[in-house]
Amino acid sequence: MAKRNNAVRFILIFTLILGIFCLVAMLVGTLRERNQNYITIDPGTMELVQKEAPKEGDPIAVVDTTLGEFRFVLYPQYSPGAVKNFTELAEQGYYDGTYVFHSESGAYSSMGAPNKDGSAKDNSHELVARELHQNLWPFKGAVLAMNTTVKQNLKQKFFGGGDYFNGSRFMVLNTVEFDDDFKQALREASENEELGETFIEMGGIPNFSQQMTVIGQTYSGMDVVEKLASLEVKNTGVYKFPAEDVIIRSVTIGEYTAEEDEK
Repeated sequence: MAKRNNAVRFILIFTLILGIFCLVAMLVGTLRERNQNYITIDPGTMELVQKEAPKEGDPIAVVDTTLGEFRFVLYPQYSPGAVKNFTELAEQGYYDGTYVFHSESGAYSSMGAPNKDGSAKDNSHELVARELHQNLWPFKGAVLAMNTTVKQNLKQKFFGGGDYFNGSRFMVLNTVEFDDDFKQALREASENEELGETFIEMGGIPNFSQQMTVIGQTYSGMDVVEKLASLEVKNTGVYKFPAEDVIIRSVTIGEYTAEEDEK
């Protein structure tokens, strides 16, 4: 009987050890997957390109809305897939007559939906792989391709990770409020002093950092960006729809010229 009890005890201990080993292996695998889905930031090589004025010949987008026009420089060198998707749709006239379908308490607006409820026509332009880059951040005036979906296996659903995608609709950021406590917390949390100070100087939404693909930075029409983020809304669910329709008349793709600064 004693031998049998010892054998049972051995099997139970072995099973427990094996279970712990498998759990550790799973967690290590999950951490590796997370590392593959998020980028590593090197503060020493980071370049905050959104602080720079556009240069002659840089690709730009001109968004004409019923509340006015704003212009932003595009970053195909950092977000090639999303910029290509946006540019092709704009040149096809896809955005003409689309809606601003969300306005978030002065912080940002969402637009580019052909349907009033904020939905896209189909899935053909909604599965562009998310592109993150250490040089691009959600400062005030940043234009972001909205996330559309995430593909996850069973393990990723429990532990995180997966493949993230964005699509045709885009967000234009205004800013959250930066009070003294928030500024101090931001300075303490930022590994790169310049990054924290740039958020404080420019404004923006720090908690969106490295969550969505940045495709551009507004350089003209910031007053329109501010208006679009502060619309009177009717909250009916996921989106806060403008009380009165705000329409994108057109999105024109072009190149920046120094003549714009002389106007």
